[in-house]
Amino acid sequence: MSDTPKFYITTPIYYVNARPHIGHAYTTVVADAIARRKRALGFETWLLTGTDEHGQKIERSARQAGQTPQEFATAVSSQFRALWDRMGLSYDDYIRTTEERHRKGVQKLFRVLQERGFIYKGSYTGQYCVSDELYVDAPPGSPCPDCGRITETVSEENYFFKLSAFERKLLELYEENPQFIRPEARRNEVISFVRGGLKDLSISRTSFDWGIPVPGDEKHVIYVWMDALANYITALGYGSDAPQDQQRIARFWPADLHLVGKEIIRFHCVYWPAFLMAADLPVPKSVVAHGWLLFEQSKMSKSRGNIVRAETIVETLGADALRYFLMREVVFGQDGSFSFDALVQRYNADLANGYGNLTSRILAMITRYFDGVVPEGDAEPRIVAAAENAAREFAQHFEALDFSRALEALWAFVAVVDGYITEKAPWKLGAAQDAAARGSLASILYTCAEALRIITALAYPVLPEATARIWAQLGLGDIAHADLKELHWGQLAPGTKLGQLGPIFPRAEKDTVERMNELETKNSGKSVEAEPATAADAVVSAPVPPESAPARTQVAERQATAIAASEAAESVAAKAPAALTPAASVGTTSQPAQPADKPAMITIDDFAKVELRVAQVLVAEPVKGADRLLRLEVNLGDEVRQIVAGIAGAYEPEKLIGRKVVIVANLQPRKLRGLESNGMIVAASLGEKGKPVLAGFLEDVEIGARLK
Repeated sequence: MSDTPKFYITTPIYYVNARPHIGHAYTTVVADAIARRKRALGFETWLLTGTDEHGQKIERSARQAGQTPQEFATAVSSQFRALWDRMGLSYDDYIRTTEERHRKGVQKLFRVLQERGFIYKGSYTGQYCVSDELYVDAPPGSPCPDCGRITETVSEENYFFKLSAFERKLLELYEENPQFIRPEARRNEVISFVRGGLKDLSISRTSFDWGIPVPGDEKHVIYVWMDALANYITALGYGSDAPQDQQRIARFWPADLHLVGKEIIRFHCVYWPAFLMAADLPVPKSVVAHGWLLFEQSKMSKSRGNIVRAETIVETLGADALRYFLMREVVFGQDGSFSFDALVQRYNADLANGYGNLTSRILAMITRYFDGVVPEGDAEPRIVAAAENAAREFAQHFEALDFSRALEALWAFVAVVDGYITEKAPWKLGAAQDAAARGSLASILYTCAEALRIITALAYPVLPEATARIWAQLGLGDIAHADLKELHWGQLAPGTKLGQLGPIFPRAEKDTVERMNELETKNSGKSVEAEPATAADAVVSAPVPPESAPARTQVAERQATAIAASEAAESVAAKAPAALTPAASVGTTSQPAQPADKPAMITIDDFAKVELRVAQVLVAEPVKGADRLLRLEVNLGDEVRQIVAGIAGAYEPEKLIGRKVVIVANLQPRKLRGLESNGMIVAASLGEKGKPVLAGFLEDVEIGARLK
């Protein structure tokens, strides 16, 4: 047996009655983040997800769609898998309950329970909720206690599982292992249910045939929940005699963590451990239920047409934006709220203006002052202490599945490093040539670069795509090979050559929310915000038990960050006025008629609306496929911005580095050649061809100063 620790984590297998939405993505993103961190800590990790494809509801849905149940299930399951691949989720296996390996395993489990005396034949007359595939102990016409839909009366011959025989054993399990059910509210809910008394459970149906046949009595199909729950062992190889399957199940079972939605906690914490006890198999170590995700206090549902697709967010802001929001904004285990407005605000505040801007500032200055090589210098003790504290707090909260507080602790360190840069103002030292100034500058930038490395390593499980790019820009190669269990200060070697730099989180424009709503409306034919908010209708998560693929998926290609309003003119600067009008000439109150070839006069109030600021160029590089455009990163003292300017014909990029320029700082961002331009460089336009000449200063002007 390997000495390497193992970790087996599962998501629910998702029911294929509707397309995937962000409720499904929430559970799967959390599972992926946990799995990524475990791998980085040296655990041999197995992440399982998939789809649940049997049952009466699927049979009816397929009939309505004019398809066979298999065709219907395959079509929807492929949507789930395609989305997980598009989001770069690192699952190791994807199980479908229509697979042969699953059928064999479920039938073996049924036979074992039967041979051990826990299954008998009888008949059932009572209420059944088709939507939840749930037997309901209530009179005819009663609503389902879970979903509220009216139950149907069924009367049929069934096989029964002796669930009542496990009442005491289950209560002992909960008492001896308090971590088996989390959080505490769900644990209390399950204990109360079991103490109320357990009845034997019908585990077969004869009124329809879309399911796994009972071995030896094929007019019966196995109850969908017994079928579904078994995926956690059939995916590992239960029911197979192949040596590799036997080795896998011996290695990974019992599961370390089942992640589920709170509405299916009973199935996972009552029925599932009872089945396993009856089969003499170990029970999972822990079942953790998260809360519901609310869309502006309204339920996402097929009938309302207000389901929010994860694809809408991935296409607009990228998968990492959705991952970060779900894990930072929602307290895991509690109900959480989702809105496009909140998503964009969190993205801009924490990712674009926070982590992304910090990365750009640090790496641009190393490029400017040390030719893109990490300098050797003494670390700032208070930053080292803050880094160690952030790493410790992040680990503690993450292991407790308190992801929101873990990220809060890490982003507090982002703010510390950002404040350190502002305090030390390394750009002031960069202008000096003496050895003392160079030494101080080297120490500041080494401290910042090492802090950035630690932030990036810790953030990797939550932001795998962005951190991989930053890791490469730090010159450290593939972040998937990073070793978190040995993470400590000082591992960034001086002399490390930075990789190619580029923006990480471009700022989201003001119309981003509108465009996401348009994408949803286009997809569904109905605005996702059209329904009135109903607090009682707030369920999003659909964790009901699982397509298949043994190989682990690698990170899918990055989605384009479509955050600009339109593809406009290739150059902003080239279309600017010929020159700035001196302030003294615009202060008059009268406005005589102007010749037709002259621009109209403006008032002083009009001019006051324009925010002109001094900025220093940190990065300048050509824009691929655009002869006139340069991509610039400029430092305004309190932030670094990306600007695309049409000055390539007049200035060589490398000669712009360090130059102070004037920018229009409050110009609405636009997209040029796929790049966001967040401001405009001020330049004169000379000659017939309008050659741009940058505005500048004879005196030494402070970076960030406003022009009045």
